[in-house]
Amino acid sequence: MTTKEKLLELFESSRDVYLSGEGIAQKLSVSRAAVWKAVKALQNEGYPIDAVTKKGYCLSNQTDILSAQGIRKYLRSEIQNNEICVMDVAESTNASVRDKANMGKPEGYMILANEQTAGRGRLGRSFFSPKDTGIYMSLLLRPGNYSSKQAARITTMAAVAICEAIEEVSEEKAEIKWVNDVFVRGKKVCGILTEGAFNLESGLLDYAVLGVGINVYQPQGGFPDELSPIAGAVFQEKQNDAKNRLVSTFLNRFYGYYHAGDSTDYVEEYRKRSFVIGKQVTLTAFNESKNAVVVGIDEECRLLVKYPDGTQECFSSGEISV
Repeated sequence: MTTKEKLLELFESSRDVYLSGEGIAQKLSVSRAAVWKAVKALQNEGYPIDAVTKKGYCLSNQTDILSAQGIRKYLRSEIQNNEICVMDVAESTNASVRDKANMGKPEGYMILANEQTAGRGRLGRSFFSPKDTGIYMSLLLRPGNYSSKQAARITTMAAVAICEAIEEVSEEKAEIKWVNDVFVRGKKVCGILTEGAFNLESGLLDYAVLGVGINVYQPQGGFPDELSPIAGAVFQEKQNDAKNRLVSTFLNRFYGYYHAGDSTDYVEEYRKRSFVIGKQVTLTAFNESKNAVVVGIDEECRLLVKYPDGTQECFSSGEISV
Protein backbone atom coordinates (compact mmCIF):
# COMPACT_ATOMS: atom_id res chain seq x y z
CA MET A 1 0.00 0.00 0.00
CA THR A 2 1.38 3.43 -0.95
CA THR A 3 1.72 6.35 1.47
CA LYS A 4 -1.24 8.03 -0.24
CA GLU A 5 -3.41 4.93 0.21
CA LYS A 6 -2.41 4.56 3.86
CA LEU A 7 -3.12 8.24 4.46
CA LEU A 8 -6.56 8.00 2.85
CA GLU A 9 -7.36 5.00 5.04
CA LEU A 10 -6.38 7.06 8.10
CA PHE A 11 -8.44 10.06 6.97
CA GLU A 12 -11.48 7.88 6.20
CA SER A 13 -11.41 6.49 9.73
CA SER A 14 -11.19 10.02 11.19
CA ARG A 15 -13.36 12.29 9.05
CA ASP A 16 -13.82 15.83 10.38
CA VAL A 17 -10.94 15.26 12.85
CA TYR A 18 -7.67 17.20 12.60
CA LEU A 19 -4.56 15.00 12.56
CA SER A 20 -1.14 16.58 13.06
CA GLY A 21 1.44 16.13 10.34
CA GLU A 22 3.91 14.85 12.89
CA GLY A 23 1.41 12.33 14.26
CA ILE A 24 0.57 11.11 10.77
CA ALA A 25 4.25 10.74 9.89
CA GLN A 26 4.89 8.67 13.01
CA LYS A 27 1.82 6.50 12.48
CA LEU A 28 2.68 5.79 8.85
CA SER A 29 6.47 5.61 9.46
CA VAL A 30 7.21 8.19 6.78
CA SER A 31 8.65 11.71 6.67
CA ARG A 32 6.64 14.92 7.08
CA ALA A 33 7.52 15.70 3.45
CA ALA A 34 5.99 12.40 2.34
CA VAL A 35 2.82 13.24 4.26
CA TRP A 36 2.63 16.65 2.59
CA LYS A 37 3.08 15.09 -0.88
CA ALA A 38 0.37 12.50 -0.18
CA VAL A 39 -2.02 15.21 1.04
CA LYS A 40 -1.40 17.22 -2.14
CA ALA A 41 -2.01 14.12 -4.29
CA LEU A 42 -5.34 13.47 -2.56
CA GLN A 43 -6.36 17.11 -2.89
CA ASN A 44 -5.60 16.91 -6.62
CA GLU A 45 -7.97 13.93 -6.81
CA GLY A 46 -10.77 16.04 -5.36
CA TYR A 47 -10.59 15.21 -1.65
CA PRO A 48 -11.46 18.29 0.47
CA ILE A 49 -8.56 18.14 2.95
CA ASP A 50 -8.15 21.20 5.14
CA ALA A 51 -4.68 22.15 6.37
CA VAL A 52 -4.39 24.44 9.41
CA THR A 53 -1.18 25.52 11.12
CA LYS A 54 -0.76 23.91 14.56
CA LYS A 55 -3.88 21.77 13.99
CA GLY A 56 -2.87 19.58 11.08
CA TYR A 57 -4.91 18.02 8.30
CA CYS A 58 -8.60 17.14 8.20
CA LEU A 59 -10.72 15.30 5.63
CA SER A 60 -14.11 16.98 5.48
CA ASN A 61 -17.21 14.87 5.89
CA GLN A 62 -18.76 16.92 3.09
CA THR A 63 -17.52 14.69 0.28
CA ASP A 64 -18.72 11.73 -1.73
CA ILE A 65 -15.76 10.08 -3.45
CA LEU A 66 -15.68 6.34 -4.07
CA SER A 67 -12.61 4.58 -2.64
CA ALA A 68 -11.54 1.17 -1.41
CA GLN A 69 -10.59 2.72 1.95
CA GLY A 70 -13.97 4.44 2.24
CA ILE A 71 -15.83 1.21 1.46
CA ARG A 72 -13.73 -1.06 3.67
CA LYS A 73 -14.29 0.96 6.85
CA TYR A 74 -18.00 0.01 6.80
CA LEU A 75 -17.61 -3.69 5.89
CA ARG A 76 -18.27 -6.65 8.13
CA SER A 77 -15.05 -8.13 9.49
CA GLU A 78 -15.26 -11.35 7.47
CA ILE A 79 -15.14 -9.48 4.14
CA GLN A 80 -12.95 -6.51 5.09
CA ASN A 81 -9.83 -8.04 3.54
CA ASN A 82 -11.38 -8.75 0.14
CA GLU A 83 -9.43 -7.06 -2.64
CA ILE A 84 -11.17 -3.92 -3.92
CA CYS A 85 -9.92 -2.02 -6.97
CA VAL A 86 -11.41 1.42 -7.70
CA MET A 87 -10.79 2.84 -11.16
CA ASP A 88 -11.52 6.26 -12.57
CA VAL A 89 -12.63 4.83 -15.93
CA ALA A 90 -13.21 1.27 -17.17
CA GLU A 91 -14.58 0.00 -20.45
CA SER A 92 -16.67 -2.59 -18.60
CA THR A 93 -16.13 -3.67 -15.00
CA ASN A 94 -17.71 -7.06 -15.77
CA ALA A 95 -15.24 -7.66 -18.60
CA SER A 96 -12.32 -6.59 -16.39
CA VAL A 97 -13.35 -8.94 -13.58
CA ARG A 98 -13.84 -11.82 -16.05
CA ASP A 99 -10.26 -11.29 -17.20
CA LYS A 100 -9.06 -11.38 -13.59
CA ALA A 101 -11.16 -14.48 -12.89
CA ASN A 102 -9.47 -16.30 -15.76
CA MET A 103 -6.11 -15.30 -14.25
CA GLY A 104 -7.07 -16.94 -10.95
CA LYS A 105 -8.25 -14.07 -8.75
CA PRO A 106 -10.08 -15.39 -5.66
CA GLU A 107 -13.71 -14.97 -4.70
CA GLY A 108 -14.48 -11.52 -3.38
CA TYR A 109 -12.25 -9.65 -5.84
CA MET A 110 -14.05 -6.51 -6.92
CA ILE A 111 -13.63 -3.70 -9.45
CA LEU A 112 -15.51 -0.41 -9.22
CA ALA A 113 -15.39 2.48 -11.67
CA ASN A 114 -16.58 6.07 -11.65
CA GLU A 115 -17.32 5.79 -15.37
CA GLN A 116 -17.72 3.06 -17.99
CA THR A 117 -17.14 3.62 -21.69
CA ALA A 118 -18.65 0.28 -22.79
CA GLY A 119 -21.00 -0.68 -19.96
CA ARG A 120 -23.42 -3.49 -20.78
CA GLY A 121 -26.84 -4.57 -19.56
CA ARG A 122 -28.91 -7.67 -20.21
CA LEU A 123 -29.39 -9.01 -23.75
CA GLY A 124 -26.31 -7.14 -24.96
CA ARG A 125 -27.79 -3.70 -24.42
CA SER A 126 -25.52 -0.77 -23.56
CA PHE A 127 -25.65 0.60 -20.01
CA PHE A 128 -25.38 4.37 -19.64
CA SER A 129 -22.47 4.96 -17.24
CA PRO A 130 -21.57 8.67 -17.04
CA LYS A 131 -18.66 10.03 -15.04
CA ASP A 132 -18.91 10.61 -11.27
CA THR A 133 -22.70 10.27 -10.93
CA GLY A 134 -23.00 6.52 -10.48
CA ILE A 135 -21.48 3.35 -9.05
CA TYR A 136 -20.43 0.69 -11.56
CA MET A 137 -19.16 -2.42 -9.80
CA SER A 138 -18.46 -6.08 -10.51
CA LEU A 139 -17.86 -8.80 -7.95
CA LEU A 140 -16.16 -12.16 -8.54
CA LEU A 141 -17.88 -15.17 -6.96
CA ARG A 142 -16.66 -18.77 -6.89
CA PRO A 143 -19.46 -20.72 -5.20
CA GLY A 144 -18.80 -24.41 -4.72
CA ASN A 145 -21.00 -26.87 -6.61
CA TYR A 146 -23.50 -24.30 -7.92
CA SER A 147 -25.80 -25.58 -10.65
CA SER A 148 -27.28 -23.24 -13.26
CA LYS A 149 -30.49 -23.20 -11.20
CA GLN A 150 -28.60 -22.09 -8.09
CA ALA A 151 -26.56 -19.58 -10.09
CA ALA A 152 -29.77 -17.78 -11.09
CA ARG A 153 -30.26 -16.90 -7.41
CA ILE A 154 -27.24 -14.60 -7.45
CA THR A 155 -29.13 -11.94 -9.40
CA THR A 156 -32.21 -12.04 -7.17
CA MET A 157 -30.12 -12.02 -3.99
CA ALA A 158 -28.32 -8.96 -5.36
CA ALA A 159 -31.61 -7.22 -6.19
CA VAL A 160 -32.80 -7.61 -2.59
CA ALA A 161 -29.42 -6.49 -1.20
CA ILE A 162 -29.44 -3.39 -3.42
CA CYS A 163 -32.95 -2.49 -2.28
CA GLU A 164 -31.96 -2.89 1.35
CA ALA A 165 -28.83 -0.76 0.84
CA ILE A 166 -30.80 2.02 -0.86
CA GLU A 167 -33.44 1.96 1.85
CA GLU A 168 -30.86 2.07 4.65
CA VAL A 169 -28.69 4.82 3.18
CA SER A 170 -31.34 7.01 1.52
CA GLU A 171 -34.51 6.11 3.46
CA GLU A 172 -36.28 5.87 0.10
CA LYS A 173 -38.51 2.91 -0.77
CA ALA A 174 -36.89 0.63 -3.36
CA GLU A 175 -38.88 -1.75 -5.57
CA ILE A 176 -38.00 -4.55 -8.00
CA LYS A 177 -39.17 -4.98 -11.57
CA TRP A 178 -38.62 -8.64 -12.36
CA VAL A 179 -36.00 -9.83 -12.64
CA ASN A 180 -33.10 -7.45 -12.19
CA ASP A 181 -34.14 -3.79 -12.21
CA VAL A 182 -34.47 -1.67 -9.06
CA PHE A 183 -36.79 1.35 -9.02
CA VAL A 184 -37.05 4.36 -6.70
CA ARG A 185 -39.87 6.93 -6.98
CA GLY A 186 -41.17 5.07 -10.04
CA LYS A 187 -37.94 5.19 -12.05
CA LYS A 188 -35.11 2.74 -12.65
CA VAL A 189 -32.02 3.50 -10.57
CA CYS A 190 -30.16 0.20 -10.80
CA GLY A 191 -29.55 -2.66 -13.20
CA ILE A 192 -27.91 -6.01 -12.47
CA LEU A 193 -26.05 -8.28 -14.90
CA THR A 194 -24.74 -11.66 -13.73
CA GLU A 195 -22.48 -13.60 -16.09
CA GLY A 196 -21.12 -17.07 -15.45
CA ALA A 197 -18.56 -19.56 -16.69
CA PHE A 198 -19.53 -23.23 -16.39
CA ASN A 199 -17.36 -26.33 -16.26
CA LEU A 200 -18.36 -28.34 -19.35
CA GLU A 201 -17.45 -31.63 -17.69
CA SER A 202 -19.38 -31.20 -14.44
CA GLY A 203 -22.00 -28.72 -15.62
CA LEU A 204 -21.37 -26.69 -12.46
CA LEU A 205 -20.53 -23.01 -12.15
CA ASP A 206 -16.80 -22.30 -12.30
CA TYR A 207 -17.25 -18.63 -11.41
CA ALA A 208 -19.79 -15.83 -11.66
CA VAL A 209 -19.32 -12.11 -12.19
CA LEU A 210 -22.03 -10.05 -10.53
CA GLY A 211 -22.29 -6.61 -12.13
CA VAL A 212 -24.30 -3.79 -10.59
CA GLY A 213 -24.82 -0.28 -11.93
CA ILE A 214 -26.46 2.33 -9.69
CA ASN A 215 -27.52 5.85 -10.69
CA VAL A 216 -26.59 7.66 -7.48
CA TYR A 217 -27.18 11.18 -8.85
CA GLN A 218 -28.68 12.70 -11.97
CA PRO A 219 -25.98 13.34 -14.60
CA GLN A 220 -25.27 16.95 -15.44
CA GLY A 221 -27.80 17.99 -18.03
CA GLY A 222 -30.06 15.05 -17.19
CA PHE A 223 -30.38 11.61 -18.76
CA PRO A 224 -30.41 11.23 -22.56
CA ASP A 225 -33.84 11.70 -24.16
CA GLU A 226 -34.32 7.99 -24.76
CA LEU A 227 -33.68 7.21 -21.07
CA SER A 228 -35.29 10.17 -19.30
CA PRO A 229 -38.83 8.69 -19.21
CA ILE A 230 -37.65 5.69 -17.19
CA ALA A 231 -34.23 6.46 -15.65
CA GLY A 232 -33.89 8.07 -12.23
CA ALA A 233 -31.36 8.47 -9.43
CA VAL A 234 -31.27 7.41 -5.79
CA PHE A 235 -30.55 10.92 -4.50
CA GLN A 236 -31.84 14.25 -5.69
CA GLU A 237 -29.05 16.19 -3.94
CA LYS A 238 -25.42 15.46 -3.07
CA GLN A 239 -24.91 13.42 0.09
CA ASN A 240 -22.00 12.80 2.45
CA ASP A 241 -20.11 9.58 1.67
CA ALA A 242 -23.19 8.05 0.01
CA LYS A 243 -21.32 6.00 -2.61
CA ASN A 244 -19.06 4.22 -0.12
CA ARG A 245 -22.01 3.58 2.21
CA LEU A 246 -24.18 2.20 -0.61
CA VAL A 247 -21.47 -0.20 -1.78
CA SER A 248 -20.54 -1.43 1.69
CA THR A 249 -24.15 -1.87 2.79
CA PHE A 250 -24.89 -3.78 -0.40
CA LEU A 251 -21.90 -6.08 0.18
CA ASN A 252 -22.80 -6.67 3.83
CA ARG A 253 -26.38 -7.58 2.89
CA PHE A 254 -25.52 -9.61 -0.21
CA TYR A 255 -22.92 -11.76 1.53
CA GLY A 256 -25.38 -12.41 4.33
CA TYR A 257 -27.72 -14.08 1.81
CA TYR A 258 -24.95 -15.66 -0.27
CA HIS A 259 -23.25 -17.31 2.70
CA ALA A 260 -26.57 -18.70 3.96
CA GLY A 261 -26.24 -21.62 1.55
CA ASP A 262 -29.54 -23.00 0.26
CA SER A 263 -31.62 -20.73 2.47
CA THR A 264 -34.33 -18.85 0.60
CA ASP A 265 -34.96 -16.24 3.29
CA TYR A 266 -34.27 -13.51 0.75
CA VAL A 267 -37.20 -14.65 -1.43
CA GLU A 268 -39.83 -13.14 0.86
CA GLU A 269 -37.90 -9.85 0.81
CA TYR A 270 -37.89 -10.07 -3.01
CA ARG A 271 -41.67 -10.60 -3.06
CA LYS A 272 -42.27 -7.67 -0.70
CA ARG A 273 -40.47 -5.32 -3.08
CA SER A 274 -41.90 -6.62 -6.36
CA PHE A 275 -44.23 -4.07 -7.96
CA VAL A 276 -45.45 -6.40 -10.73
CA ILE A 277 -47.53 -8.81 -8.63
CA GLY A 278 -51.19 -8.33 -9.53
CA LYS A 279 -50.40 -6.33 -12.66
CA GLN A 280 -50.93 -7.10 -16.32
CA VAL A 281 -47.62 -7.42 -18.13
CA THR A 282 -46.21 -8.34 -21.50
CA LEU A 283 -43.87 -11.32 -21.38
CA THR A 284 -41.19 -11.59 -24.06
CA ALA A 285 -39.10 -14.70 -24.68
CA PHE A 286 -37.61 -16.24 -27.82
CA ASN A 287 -38.95 -13.35 -29.94
CA GLU A 288 -42.52 -14.09 -28.85
CA SER A 289 -44.68 -11.80 -26.69
CA LYS A 290 -47.70 -12.71 -24.59
CA ASN A 291 -49.95 -10.79 -22.23
CA ALA A 292 -50.53 -12.14 -18.74
CA VAL A 293 -51.28 -11.17 -15.16
CA VAL A 294 -48.59 -11.79 -12.54
CA VAL A 295 -50.18 -13.76 -9.70
CA GLY A 296 -47.07 -14.37 -7.60
CA ILE A 297 -43.38 -15.24 -7.33
CA ASP A 298 -42.24 -18.75 -6.41
CA GLU A 299 -39.34 -19.91 -4.21
CA GLU A 300 -36.93 -19.65 -7.15
CA CYS A 301 -38.08 -16.06 -7.85
CA ARG A 302 -39.79 -17.16 -11.06
CA LEU A 303 -42.92 -15.29 -12.07
CA LEU A 304 -46.22 -17.11 -11.65
CA VAL A 305 -48.42 -15.82 -14.45
CA LYS A 306 -51.99 -16.33 -15.63
CA TYR A 307 -52.92 -15.96 -19.30
CA PRO A 308 -56.24 -14.60 -20.62
CA ASP A 309 -57.45 -18.17 -21.32
CA GLY A 310 -57.02 -19.03 -17.64
CA THR A 311 -53.92 -21.20 -17.97
CA GLN A 312 -51.02 -20.59 -15.61
CA GLU A 313 -47.28 -21.22 -15.73
CA CYS A 314 -43.89 -20.25 -14.29
CA PHE A 315 -42.03 -17.67 -16.36
CA SER A 316 -38.29 -18.02 -15.72
CA SER A 317 -36.43 -16.69 -18.73
CA GLY A 318 -37.02 -13.54 -20.73
CA GLU A 319 -38.15 -10.04 -19.87
CA ILE A 320 -41.35 -8.22 -19.03
CA SER A 321 -42.88 -4.82 -19.61
CA VAL A 322 -45.60 -3.35 -17.42
